[in-house]
Amino acid sequence: MIAFEIKEDFNGNSLLNLKPYVLSTARNFHNLEQLINLHTKTHTHTLNTERKSTFSLAMASISETIHIFFLISSLQVSPTLSATVVEDLNNLHPPPDFNSTIMNNCIHNPSLKYCNSSSPMDLNEIFKSTIVASHLCNESKNPNCVESFPKIDLRSRPKITPLYLSFNFFWKYCPLGIMSIDLSNNSLKGAFPIDVLLCTQIQALDLSYNQLSGDIPVESFSVLANLTFLNLSYNHFSEMKVSDTKFFQRFNSSSFLHSGLFPGHHNYTIKAVILLVGFPIFVILMISCTGWLCFVRPDFLPRMLRRNHKFTTWMLKAATNGFSKKNLVGKNEGAAIYKGILRDGTRVKIEIYKGDVSREIRDEFVEECKLLVQFQHKNLIRVLGWNNSRRTRAIVTEWTNGGNVELWLSESAPSWKHRLKVLIGVVEAMCYLQEQWPEVDYDLRTGSVLLTDNLEPLISRFKIEYQHRSTKYVYKFGLFLLEMITNRRPLEEFERGEAGFIEYIRMHYPENLQLVVDERMMLTENMFDQAEQGLGLGLMCTDQPTGKLPSLVQIYNMITRAYKSCPILTSENHRKSHADGGHGHKRVQFK
Repeated sequence: MIAFEIKEDFNGNSLLNLKPYVLSTARNFHNLEQLINLHTKTHTHTLNTERKSTFSLAMASISETIHIFFLISSLQVSPTLSATVVEDLNNLHPPPDFNSTIMNNCIHNPSLKYCNSSSPMDLNEIFKSTIVASHLCNESKNPNCVESFPKIDLRSRPKITPLYLSFNFFWKYCPLGIMSIDLSNNSLKGAFPIDVLLCTQIQALDLSYNQLSGDIPVESFSVLANLTFLNLSYNHFSEMKVSDTKFFQRFNSSSFLHSGLFPGHHNYTIKAVILLVGFPIFVILMISCTGWLCFVRPDFLPRMLRRNHKFTTWMLKAATNGFSKKNLVGKNEGAAIYKGILRDGTRVKIEIYKGDVSREIRDEFVEECKLLVQFQHKNLIRVLGWNNSRRTRAIVTEWTNGGNVELWLSESAPSWKHRLKVLIGVVEAMCYLQEQWPEVDYDLRTGSVLLTDNLEPLISRFKIEYQHRSTKYVYKFGLFLLEMITNRRPLEEFERGEAGFIEYIRMHYPENLQLVVDERMMLTENMFDQAEQGLGLGLMCTDQPTGKLPSLVQIYNMITRAYKSCPILTSENHRKSHADGGHGHKRVQFK
């Protein structure tokens, strides 16, 4: 019978010899002829067991030759299987009547592996598997390999175990008598040896004390219906929830000790330390980040989570590049005015008031700002929010490029029609405040009213005053109207201020209007009449002792009519006011 014989040389290396395995069996026979005769007799009967079939097939190969060639190939078995061993196995061929023997075996024992294979029979593989099975049975120290092959026992055989695992043709036709496979303590490396699971009839499998790694082929285990003992301990498999797999639920934890499938105690310790130390740190960091976002830079939060209209000092610093001098555009009444850009790209003006003030003043400041941010009118500056800290208060408003009315009058010499347009916008804003916010006081000086690029006026300075007096606002508008027509500065050009300015106009009205009206306006005769009526309206608005003040509605109607009657454009060819100074014109009458 041809089989493998494993020997060990003096260096401890495994040597594989392909030679006739007759010497060990010839002890029971007087000569080789008896051995051949034995084959002749047994070959005429159909064998009922796979092991006897193995011996018949082997002896049949012997009878085909007159003598036995001793094929000795000394091959060192390394972790990578030597190609020479595979070549030697491939050189072995079954005898001519091997096919008929296989067919007879399948007739008498259909449960044999090669009988139930879905693919066509490979006689060469079946023949080689019988050779490997014969030798592996003896290597596993089974008591009677002629009759049965109950176990594969290669524990602590690291030199030859990888070799047998590489013979996939053997595992493909695994003998049905094998009930136990023990490959423990062999320092096997790499993935799970899935070919072993082709022996679906086994009852015990031991792969402990190796260095196997990767995932367990859970699906392949499902065919091992008879498996009652499993030991995968002391390997390096990937973690998985064994308890979630129905097949593995039949085994207790001793089958998986230090297999890597369960997190080990060391891993638990590390995770516990990370949890106990890392989690508080994570919580502290999250609280710190949340606090920073909420109280330092809430502009990084989604809009729905921001505190409406509240700006922090750090937000203002970021918008103005740290309150740099390049962003400083002016100072007035104890406030520094900066231009800035918010994080969302909005251009803003920031008025900053510094200095320690009482808590009561700071609370009043906040209440005023809460009211101002509610304004919704095209001629009122849009207040975006405020900042209120112990040493700094700030109001953030929209940015305008047009400057204020005072600069516009002195530098641009606007036409009469443009001045009327600005006056209409101011009156509209005054009506809105009187109806919606009567408690709000505002500044109507030409230096405080801003202009947009489209020459829309914006009232920009407010103050809460719960004792509302409408006559005060009419008086303020009268002064504003007189300044618009004359382009004079009451506080700067007159010793008595506003009173002196009003007295100056009364002195020249209506006989010497050419001394009062801004001579840079190109006025037609009709426009000059309108300017005269405007001066009369301004004087009436400032005539507080008489108590006969016009209402804002009357003022709005008059200015609107004048604006609509003006030509669309005025040119330099329009003649200036008449030399007669407007003699004979009557004082404006209200209807």
